Amino acid sequence: MAKKIKLGILGSTNGTDLKAIFDAIASGELDAEVSVVISNRKNAYILDRAEIHSVPAVFISHKGKTREEFDVEMTSVLNEHGVDLVLLIGFMRILSAEFCNTWRDKLLNVHPSLLPKYAGGMDTNVHEEVLENGETETGCTIHFVTDEVDGGPILIQKKCAVATNETAESLKTKVQELEGQAFIEAIKMISHRAHRDDN
Repeated sequence: MAKKIKLGILGSTNGTDLKAIFDAIASGELDAEVSVVISNRKNAYILDRAEIHSVPAVFISHKGKTREEFDVEMTSVLNEHGVDLVLLIGFMRILSAEFCNTWRDKLLNVHPSLLPKYAGGMDTNVHEEVLENGETETGCTIHFVTDEVDGGPILIQKKCAVATNETAESLKTKVQELEGQAFIEAIKMISHRAHRDDN
């Protein structure tokens, strides 16, 4: 039996992968609860997604704050909501070393490539590079976050083929589907591990 794991989500964009997580929770596939969604962008659709599911949606402005001050605010919100595991879903900020250490082994990011390939790239740019380089396969990587960007230990990789007439947009759609599945598997792995450690 996996225990219910409480998730905190950090995102700056639409949070497409969060939909897959909500769906998996609703269907009973995932024994987890999204406790809070935090965004540094007031109009990010990921906050609307949270509200649709009656999950606390918190906007934290980073304007006029150091990276450390902003991250301390996030940590206090995550702790308030009893978060066990933090997921970065399209979060467009680099996290401070302090934050990475506070949440060590409890902080997961998804990267839209098979790391270490295309580390440091963002979103559609990664898919464009994959196409330019004539790659035949790509995918996504879920990795633990450390203070080295895209450099933390890899937990899961999922692959898909690059079709001959592929565009960056079609590839993005394909990879995003994998991202949702990969997050669900990663959450399961970590909740099993946490359960094992408690016993």
